[in-house]
Amino acid sequence: MSLLISVHHKFGDFILDAKFEAPKGLTVLYGRSGSGKSTIINAVAGLLRPQKAQITVGSQVLQDSDARTWVPPHKRRLGYIFQDSRLFPHLSVAGNLDYAARASRRSIDTAHRAQVIDMLDIGALLARRPIALSGGEKQRVAIGRALLADPQVILADEPLASLDGARKAEILPYFERIRDETDIPILYVTHAVNEVARLATTVIALEKGKVLRQGPARDVLSDPRARPMGLGAVGAVLDAVIKAHHDDGLTELDAGGAAFFLPHVAQPIGAKVRVRLPASDVLLAHQRPSGLSALNIVSGQVEAIQNTSESGAIVTLSTCAGPILARITQRSVRAMDLRVGNPCCAIVKTVAIASDLGTDLA
Repeated sequence: MSLLISVHHKFGDFILDAKFEAPKGLTVLYGRSGSGKSTIINAVAGLLRPQKAQITVGSQVLQDSDARTWVPPHKRRLGYIFQDSRLFPHLSVAGNLDYAARASRRSIDTAHRAQVIDMLDIGALLARRPIALSGGEKQRVAIGRALLADPQVILADEPLASLDGARKAEILPYFERIRDETDIPILYVTHAVNEVARLATTVIALEKGKVLRQGPARDVLSDPRARPMGLGAVGAVLDAVIKAHHDDGLTELDAGGAAFFLPHVAQPIGAKVRVRLPASDVLLAHQRPSGLSALNIVSGQVEAIQNTSESGAIVTLSTCAGPILARITQRSVRAMDLRVGNPCCAIVKTVAIASDLGTDLA
């Protein structure tokens, strides 16, 4: 099942004009504040009625302005997760979970309810009231309530924005499980590049109400032309596997045959992870250097050189791990006489598991 969205709406001087498909998996709406992310998600929810729109989920039309079709919010099968959990304070966790089914006058599917409770690890919380929950626990309950609404689509509007780093790290794996273990499309709003890198199967990069670029996270985040959050967010996203946990406290990752070392990652050997390498934290050398403290050095070839300002450039290396980007000066490009096809080594200053678990170990 996929979500097809075409929305045109004008607010004063701001015009939202966006068209895209959110397929199965987790689609991130990514961009600066005011780029139109929340407007799109509210249009899908029916909280905003755009001046012109076609919005469909699978075969169901939620809005077609040309055909004058409009499904009101309460008749749309959606699960909405807000920045704040918005749990009912007078209900227990169990009561909050069951609210969606009761409100829609559906019988509670006990097997599905048990599956969701197990997935989110909230069985021990069922008798508690929201006041007795941590921020991360509240968001897990809010996610459970959204799943138990029998949704065709899950909408998540910056669901981690109000949480600190530790709570974000707690919640991220649950969104991964929903992404990987359900067939429900997830439309997820954020401007946090680490959330995009870790969670997204599809990225819709927005700028000033228009779609700047769309595609897999590794393609969009590594495209210097598609940078709604600025050059500082440009970097490589690599798929890796945890290869070993060493006695000196380092975890070794294998990314297509390239080894990356970083402080201990609390995941088992064989676990798949995404690694983010910010372009601003990558140095280049003609040959593999010696006598450096750097642990993470990858050999490759220059694939592309793109000037990004009067003085700056992004150099893309083709490596066994995938494309790696380096943000350097044009003076350095000239001094090194970098050309497409040249052999080159990337010295990676920062290796980060794509979440808040990153490190600056190189």
